Amino acid sequence: MNTTQIQADLLKNKVALVTGAGRGIGRACTEALAAAGARVIAVDLSQADLDSLKECCPALIDTWQEDVTADAFYLKIEALSRLDILINNAGMNKPQAFTEVDNEILSAMLKLNVEAAFRTAQCATRVMLRENIEGSIINMSSQMGHVGSPSRTVYCMTKHAIEGLTKAMAVELAPHGIRVNAIAPTFVETPMTKPMFEEPVFRKFVMDRIPLGRIGQVEDVAEAVLFLASSRSSMITGDSLKVDGGWTAQ
Repeated sequence: MNTTQIQADLLKNKVALVTGAGRGIGRACTEALAAAGARVIAVDLSQADLDSLKECCPALIDTWQEDVTADAFYLKIEALSRLDILINNAGMNKPQAFTEVDNEILSAMLKLNVEAAFRTAQCATRVMLRENIEGSIINMSSQMGHVGSPSRTVYCMTKHAIEGLTKAMAVELAPHGIRVNAIAPTFVETPMTKPMFEEPVFRKFVMDRIPLGRIGQVEDVAEAVLFLASSRSSMITGDSLKVDGGWTAQ
């Protein structure tokens, strides 16, 4: 069997759910999972983004236009008859100086980055336990879940919470064969972040801290997702795979 066949069959007959799937990292992960043979449920608020995503692989991508902080979304997950893989990707960041963080932003980031991630993982786990599935849950963390950074206190706090959640879930669910890991990317170039990198001061701030000397791409994260979602990582749980070009090694 050649490499292309192995890749195409890597996740055959698996069902995956990806939150925040419409753009950027979530979109790349959805496309990679489908290319590896999984049936993927792509979740996003933007129907237009979901429609364009589905065009890449209509036979394997189903779309849900849902608010991942809403009870209706969690009920919809629990109604699934099968779920092998969760990519818990939806999140937000609003950089503000610590003393300037307003309560609205604080509440919104905690609700989406922590509470919604917790409840999404909880509902996905219930499906896996009910159907006796040895699944893989991948929580999207960040290098900021391992370090601190100016003007990102709330984001760092939420991603440190995701790292703790990942470890605790992994220990509790291991007896059931459910693996739980995190992926911690560095700054990744997406349609949203590309204008940021065009600002010389910010670009220098990032590049000075990445020993590999390049900005992360969505494909870098998607490849890590494929590894942790598949049997190739069958002995890995409770870990955080840093896709950070060496940022946190310093």
